[in-house]
Amino acid sequence: MIVSWNTTNACNLTCAHCYRDAGAKAEDELSTAEAKKMLTEIARAGFKIMIFSGGEPLMRPDILELVKFASDLGLRPVFGTNGTLITPELAVKLKEAGAMGMGISLDSLDAEKHDKFRGMDGAWAAAVRGMENCRNAGLAFQIHTTVMDWNESELEAMTDFAVEKGAVAHHFFFLVPTGRATTIEEESLRAEQYESVLTRIMKKQQTVDIELKPTCAPQFLRIAALMGVKTRFRRGCLAGLAYCIIGPRGKVQPCAYLNMEIGDVRKQPFDEIWKNSEVLKKLRTMDYSGGCGSCNFKHACGGCRARAAYYHDGDYMAEEPWCLYHGRKGQ
Repeated sequence: MIVSWNTTNACNLTCAHCYRDAGAKAEDELSTAEAKKMLTEIARAGFKIMIFSGGEPLMRPDILELVKFASDLGLRPVFGTNGTLITPELAVKLKEAGAMGMGISLDSLDAEKHDKFRGMDGAWAAAVRGMENCRNAGLAFQIHTTVMDWNESELEAMTDFAVEKGAVAHHFFFLVPTGRATTIEEESLRAEQYESVLTRIMKKQQTVDIELKPTCAPQFLRIAALMGVKTRFRRGCLAGLAYCIIGPRGKVQPCAYLNMEIGDVRKQPFDEIWKNSEVLKKLRTMDYSGGCGSCNFKHACGGCRARAAYYHDGDYMAEEPWCLYHGRKGQ
């Protein structure tokens, strides 16, 4: 079970696709004491993996204290970060505090393209230095790539780069139009492109030892199964089933891209929200409509619930719009 916490809305970059529209610190973000209470409730709810994300989580002054607190609770602290702030000294401190892995964003092997997408000159070079600093400190890291129409041709080469740099995994994030990403929706892939790219990723997985994982493209499990590609993953979309996200002010959502508030950790303990939310209960029925409802891969894939909501007027139980398999339900 995985929970992600947007520790702060503050960020040193202005990425084009940011679902939080991050930049400035939000007013009334969770305090250190409130965060520790929430972390205790997360552990009590049975979660194991604790993702510290943002904004940029390394801009939060108490981040090392919170990582150690989470680790002491038995949680596995990992990060989603742009990597630009990971100095040699900070990498060592993160490892000592109990951080188990850093997910560092890199969207192209062309530094100029990455910098443009991330909104800062030098972001590519700084992110790569961050990776090297993690490696030198013995802190595991993986590369996170947002897949767009302008970088999909270089994904395999980026996996090779990840291997070269010593990454333990390369995760591919498929765009869901939320936050700033609504302005670049036309640059996201469509059904045939998704199928082609996911097939290529699964083929690449057969040639490398590091883990390749598409995110927000749950149909990869169908493709992996049909290709005979072994993967440790058993479920595509985890929203409400084994995953949710908490915002900087403590608002809980089923996933980062399904922009609907289902609770507030300041008003109700997280473990109660996780157990009792009506939205989460509905997601757990997996009673999807349209093609997802009749698909024989429903229990493995589930379709992207956030993408379903965006393209079906908020109906998060509707069918995934960019799946090429819709015409072959029940086969």
